Order: sequence, then structure tokens, then C-alpha cells
Amino acid sequence: MAASTFNVRLAAAGQRLERVQALRVLQLNLGRLCNMRCSHCHVEAGPDQGATQMPDAVVKQCIAAMDRLQPQCVDLTGGAPEMHRRFRELVRAARERNIPVIDRCNLTILLAPSYQDLPQWLADHQVEAVASLPHWSQGISDRQRGDGSWSQSLEGLRRLRAVGYGTGDPQRRLTLMTNPDGDRLQPLCTTITDQWRQELARHGVTFDRLIGLTNMPIARFRDWLVQTGRLEHYQQVLENAFNPCAVRGLMCRDTLSVAPNGQLYDCDFNQMLDMPLAGYTIADVMAESLAGRRIHTGDHCFGCTAGQGSSCGGATAAVA
Repeated sequence: MAASTFNVRLAAAGQRLERVQALRVLQLNLGRLCNMRCSHCHVEAGPDQGATQMPDAVVKQCIAAMDRLQPQCVDLTGGAPEMHRRFRELVRAARERNIPVIDRCNLTILLAPSYQDLPQWLADHQVEAVASLPHWSQGISDRQRGDGSWSQSLEGLRRLRAVGYGTGDPQRRLTLMTNPDGDRLQPLCTTITDQWRQELARHGVTFDRLIGLTNMPIARFRDWLVQTGRLEHYQQVLENAFNPCAVRGLMCRDTLSVAPNGQLYDCDFNQMLDMPLAGYTIADVMAESLAGRRIHTGDHCFGCTAGQGSSCGGATAAVA
């Protein structure tokens, strides 16, 4: 099999992708059930995905793995992870072990009747909220997430602020995650972050940190690229922006992505492309089994190494 273009570029840059010794993030994908259906979603999440939820047996295995793997952080994602009926149990299990928790929140879920107590509950358990907001402006944001989603998201942010999020309290940290509108890169800088702060302050919203995530040519966003005839163009944009300096900080080096069925992946993107870590599941994997393993790569990896780099934690490097 011929090497992917990404692997050729990686080797030419003298880089090699391997897992580091310590597991930093245990990322649990609780399923694709979501109250939204965003155009840039790489997991095909939506209200019709209830059958994809993580079963009770795997939830139990994930809790046991917290003791075995001793991650520095438990990252709960989906879909809307809060819609999983054992979401709060997973949070409590991690916090009882003094493991920090991230909730990847779409914000609009906080307005649903069954979840209106969630902001205070998250604050009480010192959960970091990483909240998706494509853009500070209503037009651009609604174009990706649907009409009315921007105003609902801002109301969700105000509810988080009311319980102490976005005010500089390290135990109630609020990170906003933005992504580009369409098939372009979005480099973040201090000037852009300052603009976000100024614009959102007009609506009673504050935040602690702004990070960016490149749109990945996977699932629903790939479908849009194909339908508009822009897939080849976008892939070329990513390849032309390849930054070897971004490789060292890639999340796949110290993150373990767990699918709802317990299968393991190097990252959430590999999970969506069905590129598993063979030989282990969350029920039996040991930390020493992960260290030094080669990471499964493909041309989609240009999405994480373009420009400043992109990961669930934000940029991975300065622009080369």
C-alpha cells in the first residue's frame, strides 16, 4: 500500500508520530445523540442518534479504567454528552478520583427543561466547560448551527456566567471553541481574542480562553465539501498549510479516544474514520500498552497540522 501524502510529508520533515509515556486525556465519546445538527459536525450527531449511546457495561469499564490508566483529565464528548443518562455518574467518578473533567458543551442544551440545573451542577463539581460557538456574530454562527442557535448559545453562556464561569475562577473555567465558516483556515491571535471579548461583552458574556478547531473533511462537513465541489480545493488548502512545528503538540500523542462500544482510537477523528487501535478495548488496555505505539495517520491529519495546528485543546504550534 502506498504511503499517504501526509506520511510522506511527515517523513520529509523528519517527524515521527508516537505516543508519549504518560496518558494526559481519557476522552470518552458517549454517543452521537445531540439536540443540534450542525453543518460542520464531524461525527454526524443529531436528535435521531439515540441508538449510538454508550451502554452501561462500557460506562462501568470506563470508570474502572480511570483507576488503571490514571489520566490527567477525563474529557466527555459526543454528541451532546450531557444527554447520556450516566453523564453525571461519570463526572462524579472522575472527581472522586481528583481527576479534572471537561464537558464539551454545545450551550443550547443548557436551555432544555431537563438540563436547566446543569450550570450550577457543573460549577459545584468544578467541571471545565469547553463550549462550541462558531463565531461571535449571529449570522456566521447561525449559518453553521441553525437559525436561532446563536441567541440560545449566548443565553447558555449567560447562565454559566451566573454561576461563576468565565470570570477567571480556575475551578469554573470557560473555554470557547470557534471554527471557521466554510473551507478556510482560521488563525487565532490576541487581536481576534480581544475582538471576541469586546463583542460578546455587549451581550453580557465573558470567557476565560478562546481556542480554534479546524473543520475536518470528515462526515457531514465532507458531505458539504463534496456537494459544493470543494473537497479537492480544501484538501489542498490543508496540505499547503502543513506546519511541521504543529506535530509535536498533536492531541493523538497523549490522548486516548474511547468509542461508545469501548473500542480505542488515537483521536476522535480516527474514531469517525474507523481507524482503531487493534488489540485492546477500554476494558483491558493498560497504560504501558500505549506508550511508544505508532499513531494511525492519514491525509485527514493535515487538518490538525495546518497553520497553527488544531486539536481539542486548541492550537498546537505557532505558524512556521
